[in-house]
Amino acid sequence: MSQMTTIARPYAKAAFDFAVETNQLAQWAEMLNFASEVAKNDTMQDVLDSGFAADKLTEIFVSVCGEQLDEFGQNLLKVMAENGRLKALPDVCDEFMLMKHEHEHTIEATVISAIALDDNQLDAISVKLEQRLARKVMLTCSVDETLIAGVVIRAGDLVIDNSVRGKLNRLSDTLQS
Repeated sequence: MSQMTTIARPYAKAAFDFAVETNQLAQWAEMLNFASEVAKNDTMQDVLDSGFAADKLTEIFVSVCGEQLDEFGQNLLKVMAENGRLKALPDVCDEFMLMKHEHEHTIEATVISAIALDDNQLDAISVKLEQRLARKVMLTCSVDETLIAGVVIRAGDLVIDNSVRGKLNRLSDTLQS
């Protein structure tokens, strides 16, 4: 567990609890995602490293985010700035999203295939993953021709490598040992 994750978890938990209490999970996810992307920006990283006072950092951050943040989102940024934790925003967003997916019994799965998959194939993958993980699955798909054939599926800690490249790598490892 990284130090940033440890720092981010209480902020994410507070935001998550408030979002659940006010029935605004989707809105908070959008706000945190936007603020996270702003925090990742190189120019904003320079501002965060500049040593500005917390009030000035909050003012700059809120002005960049504009109407993407409601008053409660702005308050979260203010508290994080006062504690020197604005750099942890991407981790706060990640932790929040984990809590959101757990709450909604969903999981994001990445499907990387050698060729573009059709809707029937994606539906079949989705159904099998939902059965295996006992959660609703949201698929994100991409194509990587270096796989030669087959697919690689990542869902949380689960990795299913059913690609030809993966099989060749495993065969090579077996032959070398």
